[in-house]
Amino acid sequence: MKTSINFKAVKLDSETHNFRKKTFDYIRKDLTPKNEYWMEQKIAQRIQNIEAYCKEKSGRKLQKNAMPVREAVVVIKENTTMLELQNLAKRLEEELKIRVQIAIHKDEGHTDKDTKEWKPNYHAHLVADWQDLDTGKTLKHQSFHYSKMQDLTAECLNMERGISGSRGRLDAIEFKIQQKEEDLKVLEERFDIMKSEISSEKSQQLIVKENDFLGFKRLNTDKTVANYEKAFRSYRSIIERNKTELECKSKQIIELRTKVESLNKEVQSFKNKYSVLLTEPNVFASERKKYLDSVTNILERDIKFERYRYPNIDRTENQILISEMGKIAQKVCQENNIPFTAVNEIFTDSDRGVRLFSLLKFGSNNSYQDIVPEENQKKRKRKKNR
Repeated sequence: MKTSINFKAVKLDSETHNFRKKTFDYIRKDLTPKNEYWMEQKIAQRIQNIEAYCKEKSGRKLQKNAMPVREAVVVIKENTTMLELQNLAKRLEEELKIRVQIAIHKDEGHTDKDTKEWKPNYHAHLVADWQDLDTGKTLKHQSFHYSKMQDLTAECLNMERGISGSRGRLDAIEFKIQQKEEDLKVLEERFDIMKSEISSEKSQQLIVKENDFLGFKRLNTDKTVANYEKAFRSYRSIIERNKTELECKSKQIIELRTKVESLNKEVQSFKNKYSVLLTEPNVFASERKKYLDSVTNILERDIKFERYRYPNIDRTENQILISEMGKIAQKVCQENNIPFTAVNEIFTDSDRGVRLFSLLKFGSNNSYQDIVPEENQKKRKRKKNR
């Protein structure tokens, strides 16, 4: 079995669902006693604690757009134990600073329409505090951290790691196509059975013969016609319904195949682009410049907005200026999923650094050497001497 983990902002009704405070049509109440919980505090209390700790540790309130508590649904096996999930929680805390509480659900699923068999959906909810205890602020993770979460989950639960990216989406859609084609095959078989039954021995059962006054079997025309009319109405209704289902399934398969073709093109495009970037230095340099220019534009936008919001801040001290710039850069990285290494690279370019610092200090694009770190000033002097 494959498993995966993907944290998102916790929903308002999370506790209602996790603790079964409401009845849901996909839950079997007789299986609810098999659910297990490892939780200490309610979500509202946890958010309050995080906000208070952030204020105490950093001296500032938690950002309004922060997601201090997040939740992930993890696929598990029928025999997955709470101990295995607690081990996963321990590894997440040790390696990624994520502290989770757990709810195991073994009462969810659905009943197969054809076989009437119960299909369980075994999973666990991991509700996480997304706070760095060293700084009090929200945890900052990059793409390789999220990949690490997938590795840890598969390792701790002794399951296969789910496939990430476009390939994963492609596999999921192809699996749906396979399911739809199987459903279509079942419907076609039913359709053929219904047509054959009309001309089979079953139709003979509709004929009504009764003894006449001499004891001979005679056809009762009225009753026989009535039976055929009733049977044809029933068959017509079933055939029409199956025909509609066939058309619907066929349409869904065509739509899914179109998605697969689109994703295949997307995957191939990424492969081609990656190959060119690895083999063509000029292309790599051009793409790198475009990316850094884009990040620079985002930084400039946020710097202008920060000056608009706080025009009266005293920015004459370099340390104050550098600290404010660091906070702006961190915010830009977090909100736009930009690695901090890209921002560092931008500021190693003395011209870019001077322009951004001058924009923050003076609100213009004029360059002023007194607002950049000493290292950048030295670099500019060396360039001039050359």
